[in-house]
Amino acid sequence: MNPVKVGLLGLGTVGGGTVNVLKRNAEEIARRAGRGIVVSHAAARDINKPRICDTTDIELTLDPAEVVDNPEVDVIVELIGGDGLAREMVLRAIANGKHVVTANKALIAKHGNEIFAAAQEKGVMVAFEAAVAGGIPIIKAIREGLAANRIEWLAGIINGTGNFILTEMRDKGRDFADVLAEAQRLGYAEADPTFDVEGIDAAHKLTILASIAFGIPLQFDKTFTEGISHITGEDVAYAEALGYRIKHLGVARRTAGGIEMRVHPTLIPERRLIANVDGVMNAVLVKGDAVGPTLYYGAGAGADPTASAVVADIIDVTRTLTSDPENRVPHLAFQPDAITDIPVLPMEEVTTSYYLRMQVQDNPGVLADITRILSEAAISVEAMIQKPSIDGGYSVPLIMLTHHVVEAKMNEAIARIEALKTIQSQVVRIRMEPLG
Repeated sequence: MNPVKVGLLGLGTVGGGTVNVLKRNAEEIARRAGRGIVVSHAAARDINKPRICDTTDIELTLDPAEVVDNPEVDVIVELIGGDGLAREMVLRAIANGKHVVTANKALIAKHGNEIFAAAQEKGVMVAFEAAVAGGIPIIKAIREGLAANRIEWLAGIINGTGNFILTEMRDKGRDFADVLAEAQRLGYAEADPTFDVEGIDAAHKLTILASIAFGIPLQFDKTFTEGISHITGEDVAYAEALGYRIKHLGVARRTAGGIEMRVHPTLIPERRLIANVDGVMNAVLVKGDAVGPTLYYGAGAGADPTASAVVADIIDVTRTLTSDPENRVPHLAFQPDAITDIPVLPMEEVTTSYYLRMQVQDNPGVLADITRILSEAAISVEAMIQKPSIDGGYSVPLIMLTHHVVEAKMNEAIARIEALKTIQSQVVRIRMEPLG
């Protein structure tokens, strides 16, 4: 049987890794897929640029449309990034009747509903395992391995850059700006790190995970997003003293009122396995009603780890080329006519616990005023630390952990606390998740 011919759109780190993995493991891959797989065509911005892979047998072009429209190409692998040209090329490939593999989380999160509808109409596959958590097979785990379960919630460290920064702040007492600069030097963060440190990258990924976990449409615009740039070394140290670790977490949870989708810094009990995922590594914790909590851990980026997921998708597509096209795993885990538009909860309606830090005047009655405001909002305090003044002045840091409360009530309480004349800073608020 003739080998399946793959056309790559993009020959950067992941594209080069994909070529290398396909060549290095060609025999094993053919045994798994039932036939050989070769990269025959590729598009790149600069075809003369040095690569991490051998392109001798690959027909190169500057125009991705040439690859998409080439009748010899069976499968298009989109590794361009962004959601402009990538969307255009993916829809064009689908219109040409070609299967598509992509590592593009922004594309799927923002345009996946349109893309999957087009693919359904043309009877082709769009595979996207590499779009979330790099080499961790989390899409396949939720969509297939946990198919018997009603997923209750999931929580993930799904951006390695943010996790690296928080790990360095905790382990070495460094400040945010210093670690971010190192992350950029090491290539973990882009020159413009906004997508990583402000949670946008993680929100793209969480949108995808929530969709396949709960059978809802992709709704990136409804995912609450908060970054880590305001986290200080003080917060990291206080959390540690209280038995918690701060992680930049993506959380999706099914509730009676709807679906929670939120990305924000989160205090996690230090005894939880996911609290001990450090550096650039990723991890996703999924709670199913039958299986209970399951943890998926591994490299969230890099040439070979991401190529591992891309090639696995190409193998899945290759298998379907010789199988019954009517019996495929649905793109978003649920049959297309069973996708349910369950409401996504606005952040104000989410219930969680909180870490609060504020700088207060060291005067009698200040603590009573704060606890009165919390009490009137029906917010109870679980733990409290009052540190002595660092500089011998008249203000001291006050740290509180609260029990569960609706976010809207906490917003009101924080506004009232910040209005007190004895409060000398904005209240730092970090949400807490027990993940039990």
